[in-house]
Amino acid sequence: MAPRPPLPIQPVGSVFQVAYTCADARETALAWTASLGIGPWTVRGPFTAPGALYRGEPYRAELTVARTFDGALMIELIQQHDEEPSIFRDRTTAEGYGFHHVAVATNDFDTRARSLSEASGQAVFEDVLPTGARVAFFDGAPGQPGMVELVELTSAQSASYDSLRELCRTWDGTDPWRRL
Repeated sequence: MAPRPPLPIQPVGSVFQVAYTCADARETALAWTASLGIGPWTVRGPFTAPGALYRGEPYRAELTVARTFDGALMIELIQQHDEEPSIFRDRTTAEGYGFHHVAVATNDFDTRARSLSEASGQAVFEDVLPTGARVAFFDGAPGQPGMVELVELTSAQSASYDSLRELCRTWDGTDPWRRL
């Protein structure tokens, strides 16, 4: 598979990720690779986010998360391994597997989080990523499908995204499932 040419990167503040819940992240990722030719998928998990809060309470759910880029768009697959309360279990219980959220990156996390809180209520999930960047999930505004994930775009988080995007752009088609 020949490397794909570089594509413009989404401007800060734009949707850069679409995420889906699934019963089996590996099976789903490999199906996307087989049908759409995208990959490789970088995989984290199973893990429980230490220190994360779900509706103000300690978060206990165990997840596997697989991510890839298709051009400038990140695709994320989320598999929850247990029945613990979570933003992912909420959605799969109510609607089944499928679309879950879009993600937006910001250089001004506090201001953007305040704006999202005003539009749709307080964050229902909050965490700090391994890079030190903060994330918060908000219910969508009335009539809006799914949730909105706000990601703090720190230098380390930006470098992480750039590295994954370049890995995917130059992918040769081998080893489509890669553990972090």
